[in-house]
Amino acid sequence: MKQQKKLWVMAVILFIICGACVITYCGSKDDSPAVSPTNDSSQFVTLTDVVPDAILEIRYYGTYNFVGQRIDGYEEPTALLTKQAALALKAVSDDVMAQGYRLKIYDAYRPQKGVDHFVRWAQDLADTKMKPYFYPDLDKSVLFEQEYIYERSGHTRGSTIDLTLFDMATEKELDMGGTFDWFGPESHPDFCGNPDTGEYTGDNSKSPAEPKRSITAEQFEHRMILRRAMLAHGFKPLDTEWWHFTLRDEPFPDTYFTFPVKKLGQ
Repeated sequence: MKQQKKLWVMAVILFIICGACVITYCGSKDDSPAVSPTNDSSQFVTLTDVVPDAILEIRYYGTYNFVGQRIDGYEEPTALLTKQAALALKAVSDDVMAQGYRLKIYDAYRPQKGVDHFVRWAQDLADTKMKPYFYPDLDKSVLFEQEYIYERSGHTRGSTIDLTLFDMATEKELDMGGTFDWFGPESHPDFCGNPDTGEYTGDNSKSPAEPKRSITAEQFEHRMILRRAMLAHGFKPLDTEWWHFTLRDEPFPDTYFTFPVKKLGQ
């Protein structure tokens, strides 16, 4: 009798443990564990409060973006980041300022509502009004397949930033050889060069255009100036976008946020 009771208790414990695994998707962080969204903005800051020299051009607040309209969740043309990411970006800003540049921000924290807007747009294959500007070489039907659009984004975790450099001498953006949010291999950090060594090779074989597009040695070096500064101060790059970086030790790797982009405390 005691043995049967012991077995029954063990079975209940095993059931509870297994049930917990189903709810939380047991496994490594790379398994994309299921997490609950949160509307808590208490660990975020307005970027320009920490990095006052940053220039903001919040593309998803306006209409010049691959969708062609303001994106859901962008209620003000401001940029928000976790406190840790903002402090690391301040170090980047100080670094590039000493070289004669300022940071120009295209996007920072992105609410899940904005990501959902991208997904709905990608599913509407008839809406191609911005195709000539951002994805002329692609059929819109391949955007999910080729991983240009995801149902989750690192931006919703609050420690990812999209940015470029502004040259204080010329008072213009540095020429990076391609626009922000261009869908294609021309946006890859290794396009026409080796980002690990900084060597320009001129290899444009990945470009799908005819004649194939290319970037110059100067444009490649401009990308590397940004990359070197970001990596030196705790950010990691993305291998498909020269403008995209995530804080290496991000504070919320398994959390996504839902509060809108607007001044905090409102």
